[in-house]
Formats: sequence, structure tokens, C-alpha cells
Amino acid sequence: MSTVYLNGEYMPMSEAKISPMDRGFLFGDGIYEVVPSYNGRLVGFAPHFDRMNDGMKSIGIELDMSHDEWREISEKLSEANGAGNLGIYYHVSRGTDTKRTHNYPAGVKPTVFAFAFEIPAEPVADKTKAKSYSVSTSDDLRWKRCNIKSTALLGNVLHYQQGIDDGNQECILFNAEGFMTEGSSTNAYIVKDGVVITPALSTQLLPGITRLMLLDILRKDGSIQVEERPVSRAEFDAADEVWLSSSSKEVAAVVSVDGKPVGNGQIGDVWEKAQALFSAGKYNY
Repeated sequence: MSTVYLNGEYMPMSEAKISPMDRGFLFGDGIYEVVPSYNGRLVGFAPHFDRMNDGMKSIGIELDMSHDEWREISEKLSEANGAGNLGIYYHVSRGTDTKRTHNYPAGVKPTVFAFAFEIPAEPVADKTKAKSYSVSTSDDLRWKRCNIKSTALLGNVLHYQQGIDDGNQECILFNAEGFMTEGSSTNAYIVKDGVVITPALSTQLLPGITRLMLLDILRKDGSIQVEERPVSRAEFDAADEVWLSSSSKEVAAVVSVDGKPVGNGQIGDVWEKAQALFSAGKYNY
């Protein structure tokens, strides 16, 4: 992957440069998105950029770019980088100032950067072939505005690394009251008696685009019941299935939590049906 976009120009990655005074570099002062693209077909493009605009508005970054302009960048990066299975990363920082100061500078132009990277092929809705995941759990130690997709991800990075250090692939978090929030890089769900349960949106978790599409698809189909409500630790521990979702993982089945099996330790039937429905409907957004 070699061609990137930076402030209106396409160039080799090796030529892309920003100032060390960029506030994204100094403060993590920015917003980002990642959109999956399979053989040139973008998944969830419009809701991703609706969320990006909401994120920039929430932290006071002003950038006059339309969905059509973002789509053009996406398509050009996909084509320039092989148009295979790609994640396309978009990053807008507040921009570069002449000094380092905490308050927002006036009159600076946002830095806009995008690049493509390889992702696995589209997940298969077959529990005998699908990748399964093991996770750790932890108290949620991040900031209190997790609904903003900020580039300042140190809290998420530390939780994710906790999972890796434990020999797992993710870490699912619980708030001070003992209720599940999300994974360090994913949304989280449990399944009990055939019902899919996930926390309602709040400042404690990201409004994931895969989450949005999955819940909408399941509700429209109607064959799998969905609930958005608090999930206690006790309920989590008693779950028949545990799932994660993200743009690159789609719907991912968890078979082990803190070294203990989830249910019978195998990918579940509800996951298989849900992933099949998601695969069939994901290009409609």
C-alpha cells in the first residue's frame, strides 16, 4: 500500500509529511474513521461520514468537505492501492499552529489525511470456518466521552494491549457500576436464550457503524430479537454467546473470556444466522 491522500494531494506514503506542530501529533486533537472496502465496494460509507461530521462538530473542527468529496478520495485510494480487501483510514486534525497551547488556535486549516491498508477477506457466515476470538475483561479506565471517535486513543490502546498481553485479541470493558460498555476497539454483545443484547448508546461507548447496521438488519428481518439495555457482569458471565463488532471484523464470535469458555466454547448458531443476515444486507448503507 503506497498511495496516500494528504491535504488535497495524492502521493507515495514516503512523501507524506506533517508539521511536528500539528495538533493531531501534539494533542491527539482530531477525529478519524475507517471504512472497509471489498473489491472497490464501500461498506457503510454514508453513516461513517455522518459520524465523522458529528465528531468534528462536537470538538469544534470546521471542515467543508461533502460526502461526494470523501467518496472520491475513497475510490481513488482504493484504485491506486489495488482495489482488493482494504480498510480506508481517514484522519482530520485541527491543524498546525505556530506554538503549542491547549486552547484552540484561530485561523488554522485542518489537516486531512487518508490511506488504505489490507484487511482480511469478507467474513464467512459459517461457524465451522469462521475466525473466533478470545478476550480479556477489565474495568473501563478511559475518558468519559467515548462516543467521540477521537484520535486520542491512549486509553483504548492500553486496554487493547492488556488483552494482547493476556494472550487474547481484545478486552471487553465494564463501568464502575459493573455494566458492560464495549471492547477497546469494538462494540460488544451477549446472546441469551436466542436474544441479542447490547448496551444502549451513551457517552460510555462508540456509536459503531457496524453496530448500527447489524441492529437495523436484525430488526428488519425479525427472526432474531434485539435488546439495547444494560448488561451486568453476572449476565455477561452467564451468556450463551458473546460477540464483538467493528468495521474490519464485522460480527465476531468470542469463544473464551479470561481463559474460560463462553457457553460450550464453540461459535454459536445465533452468530451464524446474524452474520449471514449482515453479509446479505451490509451494502445497502
